[in-house]
Amino acid sequence: MEGYLLADNKGVVYQGDGKVTVEEIGYPELVLRDGPGVPKENVDRKCEHGVILKVITTNICGSDQHMVRGRTTAPQGLVLGHEITGEVIETGRDVEFIKKGDMVSVPFNIACGRCTMCQQQKTHICLNVNPDRPGSAYGYVDMGGWRGGQSEYVMVPYADFQLLKFPDKDQAMEKILDLTMLTDIFPTGFHGAYSAGVSMGSTVYVAGAGPVGLAAAHSAQLLGASTVIVGDLIEERLQQAESFGCETVNLKKHDRLGEQIEQILGVPEVDAAIDAVGFEASGHGESGEQPAAVLNAIMDVTQAGGGLGIPGLYVTDDPGAEDKDAQKGSLKVRFGQGWAKAHTFVTGQTPAMYYNRGLMKSILSGNAQIAKAVNAQIISLDEAPDGYADFDQGAPKKFVIDPHGSLS
Repeated sequence: MEGYLLADNKGVVYQGDGKVTVEEIGYPELVLRDGPGVPKENVDRKCEHGVILKVITTNICGSDQHMVRGRTTAPQGLVLGHEITGEVIETGRDVEFIKKGDMVSVPFNIACGRCTMCQQQKTHICLNVNPDRPGSAYGYVDMGGWRGGQSEYVMVPYADFQLLKFPDKDQAMEKILDLTMLTDIFPTGFHGAYSAGVSMGSTVYVAGAGPVGLAAAHSAQLLGASTVIVGDLIEERLQQAESFGCETVNLKKHDRLGEQIEQILGVPEVDAAIDAVGFEASGHGESGEQPAAVLNAIMDVTQAGGGLGIPGLYVTDDPGAEDKDAQKGSLKVRFGQGWAKAHTFVTGQTPAMYYNRGLMKSILSGNAQIAKAVNAQIISLDEAPDGYADFDQGAPKKFVIDPHGSLS
């Protein structure tokens, strides 16, 4: 660890009540120590199969925002961040193929590479990294207690299996604002479009013009969609969707989505739809929070036999919900309508490793322009709390944290 042995390490920490701060969090080790959200079975778990990264970029995600708003059971003191790109500065004893100096993208799913799910490329539901349930992620509630990467340095386990190495460092730094999206947002948006069955000539409706919705819209274009329609309540976000060729619907002004789609397509339905909003959904028009609103809306406007990609987050516990059923993840979904129309539903975390290598090639070749689509904005680590606040107000930006000033 030449030059890094005495390094400090600052990170973004959830403090409850809608607040995050930047704190000294201690330099990472190749072991999972006890801390906020770490299950007893994971305490002191040795990770000689892991590496220490100097973080080059780490992004603020809408999933992080759900926690910061107090809409989950995330514990105070949790170090946030699951979108991590970095340089390897230390390798564990059991790491064979990843080397010091490698520049890598970290899939947000933590996966062992050994269990039956990983062997089937279902890395989003790895069975060995989270004692509480299948699947895990960095810096996230109920995901095994692995420390997040909105920090200067971070430990990544199972490095040989998980890490996506960039073929050329100089080229990677030239494309870093695109490549930083490979950890989560680009694969997640692509998964939403791909699992909805988007193909050549498809008409597509994307609910939500936040970063994941914009990534899903761009992904639908890459898959050959003829028309991509994006709906949102915030005009500035819709303008960002229009900037790369999407049609838009302002749902604050219109409460009949099918009629707006018909004005664009000539028919009131689409071939496929994507929910990029999740459980903090609002009703159309001027109505308030309705956690099942998006799910019901996309069933309404998707043709019979169509696909529904649902990368939007839904939780098992939502203490901030107004409805008692919704507080336990029980939503008023018109499932009978989806059943009658023979819709295909695909839900859950995205298996990022299933997509990230191909998307990396699309970025390096210049075919994918994901940073432009999501309006990537660089901020410092100390500016992260302000980034969270701006994002919470609906800023049409994807905030990319540069912990070491590498991009300036």
